[in-house]
Parts: sequence; structure tokens; C-alpha cells
Amino acid sequence: MNNIQHPQQILVAGPAWVGDMVMAQSLFMTLKQRPHQVEIDVLAPAWSNPILKRMPEVRDTINLPVSHGEFGLIQRYKLGKLLRPKNYDQAIITPRSYKAALVPFFSKAKQRTGYRGEMRYGVINDIHQLDKNILRQTVQRYVALGLEDNSNQTPEIPYPKLRVDENNLQRLLTKLGLNLDKPVIAFLPGAEYGEAKRWPVNYYKELANKLIEQGFQLWVLGSKKDNAAAESIVEENSAINLCGKIQLEDSIDLLSVCKSAVTNDSGLMHIAAAVDIPLVAIYGSSTPDYTPPLTDKAIIEYLDLECSPCFKRECPLGHMNCLKNITVDEVFKKIKTISE
Repeated sequence: MNNIQHPQQILVAGPAWVGDMVMAQSLFMTLKQRPHQVEIDVLAPAWSNPILKRMPEVRDTINLPVSHGEFGLIQRYKLGKLLRPKNYDQAIITPRSYKAALVPFFSKAKQRTGYRGEMRYGVINDIHQLDKNILRQTVQRYVALGLEDNSNQTPEIPYPKLRVDENNLQRLLTKLGLNLDKPVIAFLPGAEYGEAKRWPVNYYKELANKLIEQGFQLWVLGSKKDNAAAESIVEENSAINLCGKIQLEDSIDLLSVCKSAVTNDSGLMHIAAAVDIPLVAIYGSSTPDYTPPLTDKAIIEYLDLECSPCFKRECPLGHMNCLKNITVDEVFKKIKTISE
């Protein structure tokens, strides 16, 4: 009698933000800890492919052929039908929207796991109840979906660990004319969500000047959208603006050789944590209780004002005190300490 047990085939419908996708690696790591062998494919927007390829737990990535927020019923049906030959034993749907569950449903995955939301009865047949008092963090909610006992208790969280491509790192250092003669501190001044998560640019600039005087070099990383802020930070000093000059996966490799980072609550913050460098993480409209950097090497700057967290893109009160009252001197002391 043939007792060979085939690997369990799992499809994960991933989140739509950079930071959330990094945190989703904790779910993938949890799935790999199951007593039986599993193979994990991830359904996600195309931009996430470079990040997912740095996660050894992921076998394959499947591009979601619709834009963010688009329902795209026909596209989802066609993709789900194409996936049927894969015979997924389980699909785990991390978003709580109805549309996020459609491709797994159309793929005929046997067990479709997710939290109750938007009346998903039927498209999801393994419904978890979300107790926000127990699962307070985003990453806890992801990991809990991968537990086979469905106990709804606070789970153990394995920290994300993105693979560094040493060959790509050396290529970047040469191409961009960068060197490691002086210790590098990364500045990550962007936050895709909105202004209420961004420490003021003039604070970053003042901090850059103080750190350069102490013998550090500064790299400012981010997307093209962060270029204007970065240009303001690097003017009149020797800091280097890399915003828009590198790809998302390049940030992984460059951050890995930095001594430390100063960062807003952003996707790049989670990438910096996942390459295990010390960081000072600055929170404004969001809270580290919900989306903390997943590392033991982070110092959190969060004032916990009466109006915080509001989770707004722009300050509803117009003063931005949750960020403006975090002083340059305070951040300077902390980043200097962890960078020495």
C-alpha cells in the first residue's frame, strides 16, 4: 500500500500594502511549521512579486489582474478557473472584503478560510470570528488564520526575515556610487497612507545635519512620490537621495548594510525590521499597538496623545501634534545610541 503523503497545497490571498505583505510572511512561516509538508502560493498584486520572491516559504506568486479597489468579477472568475488544476486543499484569505474571496472560491479550493466580513457566507466555508481584544495586531490576525486549531488565542509570531541578494547589493553599490566607508543611517521619510503618518521633513533635515556632523552618512530611501521630501532633506548636506532611483527589492538589499534607520510607520519600516537592523520608528496617526515593527531592535517614538490614534490620512484637528511634538533632539539621542 502506498503511504506517501502529498504536500498540502495552500493558496493565500495576500494583502494590498507593502507593510502588510511583509507581515504576511509571519503567516507563511507559521504554515510551514505544520507537522505535514505544505506548498504555498500567494495571490497578490504584481508589485508584490519582488518582496514575495525574497520569502523562502513561498513557492509561487499569482498576479491578481485587477487594480486596487476594483471588483473585476469576470477577471476573478477567469483566474479562479485557471487555478482549478492546482487542486488547492486550503485557501487563506487575509483581506476581509467579499471580492478578495472570489478567486479562491472560483478556484474550488476545498477549505476557504477567512474572517467573517461583508456577508462572505458560501464563498468562505471556514469562517473565523475575529476577537479584536485578543488579536489586536494585524500580524496576529494573519497568523491566527494559519493555525489549525482555530483557538482564537494570541498566537506566537515568527518575525519576518527577507532574503538579501548579495550579488544585487554589490551591483547597486557600484551603479549608485555608494560606499560603506562610514556607517550608514537610512532615512525612510515616506508613508503611502498619508501626511498624518509622516514626521515633518524639516525635522528629518535637521536630524540629517546633526548625524553627518557626528561622522555618519545618510541614505534617503523611498518611492518617486517621496522624491520632493528627500530633495529637501539632502539639500545643503552630503546625504544621498535614492528615492525613485531603485526598485522595491533593492531597498531590501541596501537596508541590510545600514547601521540603523529612522522611519515613519510605513512599508519600508517593515522591510527594515525584516532585514534585522536597529531602527527608530515614529508613529503619528497610527499606533504601534496595531502595526509594530516586528523586531526586537526597534525603539518606538509614539506620544499616545488624547487624539491618537485617529488612523486618518490627514490630521482632523489640523495641528499634527502627534508628530510635531516628537523632537529632533529626542530622536537624535536614540538613533545615535543604537548606531554606535
